Amino acid sequence: MMTRSLTIALALSLTTLHAQQSNPVVVKQVVTTSVNSSGQPIILPRGDAQLTVSVYDIPAGANLPEHQHPFPRYGYVLAGNLRVLNTDTAKEQDYKPGDFILEAVGQWHKATATGTEPVRLLVIDIVEPGKTNTILKQ
Repeated sequence: MMTRSLTIALALSLTTLHAQQSNPVVVKQVVTTSVNSSGQPIILPRGDAQLTVSVYDIPAGANLPEHQHPFPRYGYVLAGNLRVLNTDTAKEQDYKPGDFILEAVGQWHKATATGTEPVRLLVIDIVEPGKTNTILKQ
């Protein structure tokens, strides 16, 4: 019942928003998937979770050290080009502005800002409260 009420309220607010502006609200779906970049299923955290949203600015040509994430990490490329090499699977992927990245969990990978412009990423981490989501390889 609560979900239906929320859906109706959202629909009414979007209708009002559309009526108050000369241009309609446009929603563009970026990605729908049930697996991450490594093909692992996306698993919801059990228990309490902490959400952290960050913006990363990576200089052109920079190499990010080999690392892994123990929890889900999602990224949206705002600018620049990023190449990610999963060293556990030897799979390499290139990302450009507008691409959504669903990073591998518990697998080693590294990245390079390719091209001549810096990379700007919106990064979303979902972790156990108080935990970090990046482990550097020794």
